[in-house]
Amino acid sequence: MHYTSPHIIKFNERIWINGSDVTDSQLEKAHEKLLAVLPQLSLEKLTYFEYTTLLALYLSSSCDYLVLEAGLGGEFDATNVVENDLSLITTIGLDHTNFLGNTIEAIAKTKMRACDKSMIIGYQVEKNITQYAKEVSQNKEKAFLIQNANMDYDIGILDLQLPSYLQKNLKLAISTLEYLGFDIDLSKFEGVSFQGRCEKIAPNITIDVGHNPLAASELLKEFSSQNKKVQLIYNSFEDKDYVTVLEILKPIINEVEIIEVSDKRMTEVSTLTQVCDNLNIMSSSFKQINKDKNYLVFGSFLVVEAFLDFFNSKEIYEK
Repeated sequence: MHYTSPHIIKFNERIWINGSDVTDSQLEKAHEKLLAVLPQLSLEKLTYFEYTTLLALYLSSSCDYLVLEAGLGGEFDATNVVENDLSLITTIGLDHTNFLGNTIEAIAKTKMRACDKSMIIGYQVEKNITQYAKEVSQNKEKAFLIQNANMDYDIGILDLQLPSYLQKNLKLAISTLEYLGFDIDLSKFEGVSFQGRCEKIAPNITIDVGHNPLAASELLKEFSSQNKKVQLIYNSFEDKDYVTVLEILKPIINEVEIIEVSDKRMTEVSTLTQVCDNLNIMSSSFKQINKDKNYLVFGSFLVVEAFLDFFNSKEIYEK
């Protein structure tokens, strides 16, 4: 079973069982079970994410493998109630600083303190990540094993339609399968794609749920390599570093089209407009898609969800 968060369109996306989204009936049965065994007062104290995590754990009871994506809490995350056999560390950047810490070192160590037994470290921009892992391990009651993913793994024989950052994550996944003793059949990765991660949903439309400077830097590389400039359909949570994000993406932006998102955590449109003015980037309100322009939808899961609601419900192209 595989548990991630948040979802883009439907809650069921968060829990995969044997490669398929959990069904409504499976969720309902799990919900009824939790209501039967947990006191009402305890249920009322749980956050949305904590309750969802309990649903996932109950649904995983008959599975051989349980893959949990830690939320933004690191060692304080709800998923950390489960003793883990293996922790995977993807690229660490500055994000969720109000929860994890204000430096890469602090963020890395908060994440790594959730490790119980073994750790595989994927591609990193910050060169000291492995050293931070060693320091965290030494301060544990029982040290955990540390190894680095094989970033030299040859996946060039694959016909991959993945941006470079996802190819790096694929190498981490392959290193994990090797660690677990699986025979590697590279053909299974042919044509693989990830919903909402640099995903092309139309010939001229790419969506990405990223929201921080690290994600923006990877998208800059991807679109720069294609010599493409884009209409950036964008919005941002108020607590994100949207100024730096727009600074990074500026070389590939024709214009920022600010999409309305109904959530009180989003930045005021007037604020984003002013930021664009300060950066000498043209901006406007998102209204419609022009089939002769390239689009990048970026900023958060909510931004992508708002765009997909538009994309799936209307005649998207201008007449």
